[in-house]
Amino acid sequence: MTNRDSHRPYPSVPILFEDNHVLGVAKPVNVPSQEDATGDPDMLTILKQDIKERYNKPGNVYLGLVHRLDRPVGGAMVFAKTSKAASRLSEAVRSRSFLKQYAAIVHGIPSKPSGRLHNYLLKDTKTNTVRVVPKATAGAKEALLDYTVLESMNGLSLVLIELHTGRPHQIRVQFSHADNPLYGDQKYGSKVNQAGQQIALWSVRVGFPHPTTKEEVNIYSAPPAVHPWSQFSMDSLMRTLQSQ
Repeated sequence: MTNRDSHRPYPSVPILFEDNHVLGVAKPVNVPSQEDATGDPDMLTILKQDIKERYNKPGNVYLGLVHRLDRPVGGAMVFAKTSKAASRLSEAVRSRSFLKQYAAIVHGIPSKPSGRLHNYLLKDTKTNTVRVVPKATAGAKEALLDYTVLESMNGLSLVLIELHTGRPHQIRVQFSHADNPLYGDQKYGSKVNQAGQQIALWSVRVGFPHPTTKEEVNIYSAPPAVHPWSQFSMDSLMRTLQSQ
């Protein structure tokens, strides 16, 4: 197992963890997790090319997508380098033994310093939007997360989130429904955000049993030192994560 902090494949994708089975990286903002209709460079294509060049591999390179991050979201992301690893990591996701923690900056102060958001969500594929609906709604899917407020200032709050389900736009929709839309979220917080602001949502930790050794692997990624993140203590955030 190696930690390759100094390696930077194009376009500036830091490698956080790598061995023969797993690749953990820090996804840049506004890069799709996989190829989409825009044709823009995506994580799978970028990383496959990087592996091909670094290891001088002939032919096609295998890389399995284990989970996704929304295009505007950055941070820790895991890929499988073998089909066996892909199968076992995907099972970890399904069985909820794959830990996903995010940091977000939301407008206002959540009503409780820590708590659980439990909703049912329905996606509109025509508009690519998601909304909270009654449980009995046809096609509705359960969405569950826990959060802790770490700091609040200047009308914003830094929250640490543990995601228990992986629904499209889940964090963004649930906090917007709770009247605490994410900073910069144009889709679910247009009334309080300005055009051009970058959404403040970052994958800060992924944890999972290694697909072959079964040892617990934790991969961390700190949010960038730019506004609005820079007005909060990222060192304190990362210490909180690593002490858990």
